[in-house]
Amino acid sequence: MAPMHQAPPIARSPAFAILATVQATLIFTIALITVPLPIIAGEFGLTAADLLLVLAAYGLPFSGLLLFGGRLADRFGGRRMFAIGLIVFGVASAIAALAPSYRVLVAMRLLQGVGGAMVAPAALAVLRALFPEPAAFGRAMVTWGGVSVLGAVLGFIVSGVLTSWISWRWMFAVPVAVSLLGLSASAGLLPRGVSESTERRPGLDPVGAVFATLGISLSSFALIATDDHGWRSAMVLVPLLAGLVLLAAFFAIERRVRDPLLPPGFILEPVRLTGLFGMFLAAAGSGVVNFVLSLYLQQVLGWSPFMTAMAFLPFAVALIAMGRAAGPLVGRFGPARMTGIGLLIAAVGLALLTQIAPDTRYLPGLLPGIVLVAVGISFAFSGSAVLSTANVPQNRAGLAGGVMNTAMELGPTVGLAILMAVAATQIDTVAGYAWAFGTAAVAYLVAALLSFASGRRIAATATHPAE
Repeated sequence: MAPMHQAPPIARSPAFAILATVQATLIFTIALITVPLPIIAGEFGLTAADLLLVLAAYGLPFSGLLLFGGRLADRFGGRRMFAIGLIVFGVASAIAALAPSYRVLVAMRLLQGVGGAMVAPAALAVLRALFPEPAAFGRAMVTWGGVSVLGAVLGFIVSGVLTSWISWRWMFAVPVAVSLLGLSASAGLLPRGVSESTERRPGLDPVGAVFATLGISLSSFALIATDDHGWRSAMVLVPLLAGLVLLAAFFAIERRVRDPLLPPGFILEPVRLTGLFGMFLAAAGSGVVNFVLSLYLQQVLGWSPFMTAMAFLPFAVALIAMGRAAGPLVGRFGPARMTGIGLLIAAVGLALLTQIAPDTRYLPGLLPGIVLVAVGISFAFSGSAVLSTANVPQNRAGLAGGVMNTAMELGPTVGLAILMAVAATQIDTVAGYAWAFGTAAVAYLVAALLSFASGRRIAATATHPAE
């Protein structure tokens, strides 16, 4: 008879499908607001600063609270926090769809982020209980790694379609429906985690949680604000410096408490560090390609939101196809080497996109680079997800999920801020886009070489899904 916290084998496939759908939807919800921002601005009479807050309202609490969400999952159990987070996430999504004002919309986006920060690490804690064997968990993480980036692309596509055909408010129907699906499965289909049974439950570390949340949120807001304000402006410098000071204080606090929110050395293990860096870069590349090309297609080529959304369908198809192929490849080459291969392929795709010009045509000029980037980041996500969660005991699965999702969320924020600053050095907008792609390509190439080198050093300890 299986232990109480372990699901019977027959339940694994549907349970994994539900968990993966929820994870994809959490990332989907970040991207769904991007395309209809001009329409929302017109409906509520918003300024550029207002739009910035609408765009950032979900991601700030989501990224800032993920570490604490991981601790809650390890403390009170993954399945319990999964259900509570989905209730918060679903209710906030339903109210956002009916929002009568800008303030209500922003408040509900913030609440969505709080719910999402509880759900994401809890889902990984449940997944760890669903696959207690290290090899089986490694195989599951190969697929899990591609789920999130697919959610971001699908969010962009679906928002473009719904905005063009119905209303931006219908975009929130997806997170509501998925929340109901996850809740319906949480009691009977998903396994209990070890924190709900016999293992010692870690303390909450509330002081560390406050410093980490404020530090990450303020730093992220400052980087997002660089889209509308210069790096030397008070709107950027004040929250950025405050956030960095708080993060420095957080790491100092973590060395002194009994149950640290982020145990010293947890993210510095060679296997995990390689995976988190790969996750960060893969997420950054996806965000940059989506953001820059959406601007180019609409502002330079004059495409409609619907046509712009359709332009990313090949990106989504490539992600799905390569996600299915990633399992055997990661098993054959190992996760570190596969991460390097993915980053190298994506670097080639980004290099092709540096040829962008005001008259570049989609099929011959953009599509090859888009597809190669999708193939590369799919491989990189799959390998990085395995490395990020390698050798994690079940009672720290929530922590691993919080750390991994934090790297995933910070990637687009930090990457976009840096690369758009590079683009701003050029007088011509399109030339700036080319410079941004070129800079990203160089960063990916360097990271690929580091991943290959790391793979040789950690081959003895990295988890290979094929084992």
